[in-house]
Amino acid sequence: MIISRTPFRISLAGGGSDFGEYYRVNPGAVLTLAIDRYMYVTINKRFDDAIRVSYTQTEIVSHLADLRHEIIREAMRATGVTSGVEVTTIADLPAGIGLGSSSTLTVGVLNALYAYRGKYVSSGELADEACRIEIDVLGKPIGKQDQYIAAHGGFQFVSFHPDERVTVTPMSCLPSTTSGLVNRLLLFYTGVQRASESVLEEAKERIAGRAATREALDDMVGLANDLRAHVAANRIRGVGEGLHRGWTLKKEMASNVSNPTIDALYSAALRAGATGGKIAGAGGGGCLLLYAPLRAHRTIRRAMQRRGLAEIPFSLEPSGTRIIFAGT
Repeated sequence: MIISRTPFRISLAGGGSDFGEYYRVNPGAVLTLAIDRYMYVTINKRFDDAIRVSYTQTEIVSHLADLRHEIIREAMRATGVTSGVEVTTIADLPAGIGLGSSSTLTVGVLNALYAYRGKYVSSGELADEACRIEIDVLGKPIGKQDQYIAAHGGFQFVSFHPDERVTVTPMSCLPSTTSGLVNRLLLFYTGVQRASESVLEEAKERIAGRAATREALDDMVGLANDLRAHVAANRIRGVGEGLHRGWTLKKEMASNVSNPTIDALYSAALRAGATGGKIAGAGGGGCLLLYAPLRAHRTIRRAMQRRGLAEIPFSLEPSGTRIIFAGT
C-alpha cells in the first residue's frame, strides 16, 4: 500500500497571471503558501485486475476507459498503472472551497501512483504532469499555480514564463517574518462549495479579449512583486492593504467573482478590524481569507461566527506532496 499526503494552498497575490492567455504575453507571478490541511491518496493492489476508485462515490470497472473520475483516470493512464488497483481519496477539507483541491488531488494521485510503480519523480515533474493532465488533456479552464505549490509546499514566489517554464523560488526571510504573517491570517468557510469553472471560463475570455482585464493582471503581478519585496525585507506592514488591493483587482476579472453576500461578509470583517482579505480561489464563495492585527482577531471571529461562518485554523506546511506510507 502507498499513501501520499498533499497540502492545500492559500494564494496571497497574483492569481490569474498563471493563465496561459496572460503569461504567454507577459510573465506571471504568484505569491502563495501551502497549509497544513491535506489530501490523502491511497493505492493498494487488488486481488484481481479490476479497478476500484473510492471518493464521494465508489466505482468498480474492468477497463480504465470506463472510469468516470477523469483526474484519476488520466493519472493512471499517464503513470502506466492501468489495472488491478484500489484508489481512495480522503481530504481534510471539502472540494470547491477555493484552496486548490482539484490540483492538489492531481499531484497527490500522481505521486502515489509513481511510488506504487517504484519510480521517483521530482516535485517539478509532478507539477508539470499535473498541469498537462488538467489543462491539456482535460481542458480545464485553470492556471498553473495550484499544481506547483501542491508539489513543492512552503512559502513560494512562483513565476510563469512565456516559454511555459515555471520557476519556484522559496521566500527568503526571517522565520519570525513568516510566522508573523501567517499568524495574522484568518480563514473562514462561507458554507458555499462553488463550481469554479464558470468563473474561470469568463476570466480566461476576459484575459484574452479585454485590455482592461490584462491591465488589472499587470497590476496584480506588480502587487505580487511588491509583497514579495516587503516580506523579503522582513516587513509585513501593508500586507493586509495589499490583499485588499488584490481583491479589488480580482473582481474586475469576472462578473461572478463576488456577490452581495460575499461583499457584505467582507465589509463586516473590515469593520471588525481586518485590514484586507479576499475570497480564496476563483471566487464566488468558498473561503474568506482575512489579514488583521492580532488584537482584532477575537472581534473578527465573533463577527464571522455571528454570520454562520466556520473558521479553518491552519499553519504553514513547509513540505509539498509526500509519500507518508509505503508497505504491505
